[in-house]
Amino acid sequence: MKRVVITGLGVITPVGNDAKTMWDNLLTGTSGVDTIKSFDTSNHTVTIAGEVKNFDPCARLDPKAIKRLDRCVQLCLWAAAEAVEDAQIDFDKYDKAQIGAIIGSGIGGLLTWEREHTKFIEKGPARVSPFLIPMMIPDMTSGYVAIQYGLKGPNYTTISACASGAHAIGDAFRAIKYGDADVVVSGGSEAPVTPFALAGFSNMRALSRRNDEPQKASRPFDKARDGFIMAEGAAIFILEELEFAKKRGAKIYAEIVGFGATGDGYHITAPAPAGEGARRSMERAIREAGCTNEEIDYINTHGTSTELNDKFEAQAIRDLFEDRAPKLVLNATKSMIGHTLGAAGAIETAVVLLSIRDRKLHPTINLDDPLDECAGFDFVTGAARTVDIEYALSNSLGFGGHNATLCFRKFHD
Repeated sequence: MKRVVITGLGVITPVGNDAKTMWDNLLTGTSGVDTIKSFDTSNHTVTIAGEVKNFDPCARLDPKAIKRLDRCVQLCLWAAAEAVEDAQIDFDKYDKAQIGAIIGSGIGGLLTWEREHTKFIEKGPARVSPFLIPMMIPDMTSGYVAIQYGLKGPNYTTISACASGAHAIGDAFRAIKYGDADVVVSGGSEAPVTPFALAGFSNMRALSRRNDEPQKASRPFDKARDGFIMAEGAAIFILEELEFAKKRGAKIYAEIVGFGATGDGYHITAPAPAGEGARRSMERAIREAGCTNEEIDYINTHGTSTELNDKFEAQAIRDLFEDRAPKLVLNATKSMIGHTLGAAGAIETAVVLLSIRDRKLHPTINLDDPLDECAGFDFVTGAARTVDIEYALSNSLGFGGHNATLCFRKFHD
């Protein structure tokens, strides 16, 4: 089996439109959650979200093409451009049939769908854009990345709600590991902060209603949590087969060594009791990595700030790691970014890679009174912490009972 490394990353999030800005803000505990600015929320129960700020797609993308791209694809291409530049890879020098694009998106072009449906209702069928379908369907994240760079290897989009980005990275890892590609551009993108989506998530009472304190609303694993924060963003990576990367002299962030994917088979939104599916997902990732529970140093939790997810994820960690659980170091990126749905696992992968590189873990903000299920857990709070990480896990758990865990290792030649 081939070894797989990550050589480039790009991000756009509510706390930064590039990797350095995002990382600096996370390390200082800066929240990107605020009152929604992109549309009128006067008739909405929830008025806060994690929006990308000061985003000018023309600064990096073709201005002529932008009007035919949903915001989800714009964010994806923006992050992809940074990842390609960061990896310093010229795809034209290699066999593009061996370079793929596998990217996750839980919803896809929702904003386009809403706008065109409004036209359809108010002005009739003739006014609907001929670009509606290619702008709306989720697979255009991977499709446009492949078109942008002429990539002809494995190309598809994973759709598994909040686990979409992690599943995409896991599939990309396997494609390279099993020899189906030398390089895969992978990650996740989502732009769900729209009037229709906000109403839907709010009416199912999944969202925090702490409208007067936006920066304190996302509270993973805290007893006062009252729901997650909708957010948008993207993170894209360049995954390479190790010898391919070494031959071209690429820098390496870390190695992907394990991927676990399980299903709850339980409920459309609620996780399985005691996080049984999440536990098996972590277990599978560790088994493929060839390490033991005792060797895991750090877990970037899914940590959504919802009642059952946080409780059951904590139980899953305790159940799997037993006496080792209090020795793990944990944090929750969504405390500052909010929940980017299909992009969450990808953005949190970027966090893990930067944590391994810099030996720094960002704090979990708003964790003032931890759940009883977290008793004895070592969450990073207050300030960033220096930690030497050998093995790390990242959890992503989605509506429908989709669970994905990625295992990363500090690179050793």
